[in-house]
Amino acid sequence: MDADVTESAGTPADPDRSAADQDGHNDESQDRDESQGEGRSRGDGSSQDGPEGEGRPEEPLGSDVPAKRRHRWLRWAALAASLFVLVAAGGGWWLYRKLDGNIRTDTSAAAELRVYEKERPVSVVHDAENILLIGSDSRTGDNRKYGRSYGSSQRSDTTILLHLAADRKSATAMSIPRDLMTEIPSCHQADGKPTRKQFAQFNWAFQFGGTACTIRTVERMTGIRIDHHMVVDFNGFKDMVDAVHGVEICLKEPIDDSDAHLKLRAGRQKLDGEEALGYVRARKSIGNGSDTDRMERQQRFLGALVNKMQSNGVLLNPTRLYPVLDAATKSLTTDPGLDSLKDLYELVRGMRNVPTEKVQFLTVPRQPYAVDPNRDELVQPEANRLFKRLREDAPVAVVPAEELKRKKRGNSDSSGSTSPTPTPTYSGSNAATDLCEQ
Repeated sequence: MDADVTESAGTPADPDRSAADQDGHNDESQDRDESQGEGRSRGDGSSQDGPEGEGRPEEPLGSDVPAKRRHRWLRWAALAASLFVLVAAGGGWWLYRKLDGNIRTDTSAAAELRVYEKERPVSVVHDAENILLIGSDSRTGDNRKYGRSYGSSQRSDTTILLHLAADRKSATAMSIPRDLMTEIPSCHQADGKPTRKQFAQFNWAFQFGGTACTIRTVERMTGIRIDHHMVVDFNGFKDMVDAVHGVEICLKEPIDDSDAHLKLRAGRQKLDGEEALGYVRARKSIGNGSDTDRMERQQRFLGALVNKMQSNGVLLNPTRLYPVLDAATKSLTTDPGLDSLKDLYELVRGMRNVPTEKVQFLTVPRQPYAVDPNRDELVQPEANRLFKRLREDAPVAVVPAEELKRKKRGNSDSSGSTSPTPTPTYSGSNAATDLCEQ
């Protein structure tokens, strides 16, 4: 009896379990049909018991579907980022090609210099560089408004030998007066005809023999090997000043020069490109009207321009550097060794850590030419001493003219002789000089 009771009591359990299992099976089949298997089991693999609607379908819908949406969003974000990188890279490449294409290569000068290679001086110090900077006084094209054109020839209005020390801790810019009397070798003109060797004013070398003749003349005069050269016209200088948003100067007296298209008040002020060009080119209306005075003014202004570029972080900021490079490259003609943007960048990068007080400007020691006081001649042995120090990458001290006079008076003994100094000192300025203190 007990057994029967026990057996009969346990008997209903099987149908109930079977029904529950069947119901569960039906629910799963329905779920498979409706949601393709969603809710068949928990995430841990155990069966899902309980009546339909206790959250079994909701859990997958709350996890799998948003995950799929997140994955799609990430794929789109990755695609967008890839497109941005491609566009940025393409834009950067376009800018590089634009700047690189602006630069003109002086292949004719390179070819002529190869012809005279055996007579050229050799470099003495490895890694030191000597670059000849030539300001072209061409009056054609956009430069016509600055004066009358003299036939098809160009003139060298400004010539500077820039010496970069091997350790790149200093830079010395030595100006060569255009009216300096010197030996000019026989050179080839643009039509191929040779010129005769002559003793004449320096800028004739560029006017009749071009860049190669100017380089050979400088090398003969100084014994310094010219590694590279750059020719810049008026508009290039003007646009570079505008690219750095002007350069500040200080005038002791007002300027009113109709020939230079220049009218400035006295005192501290900022010049734009057009005003700056007139300022460095004006001659008779400023100072004593001499070419020497103009060269010193050019040196001080170039120092202020270098100072502006370094102090404002232009050389380290690609956004601010681009307009400067664009302005420079548009009017730049170089030798094949500097005719790419990469070459110019390496040159600028080597100079960016030079302290402004170590960027020095001076003019070759000269005096009025004995035969014609309107021309200059070198003062010896001071000139050769300067050339030797630059050639050997030795330090050169540059101080303002008044300070140099005081030093010379202080070094003179009672007999009038001057005591030697370890480092020759020359009259000039540096990029840190405040123009208002001149």
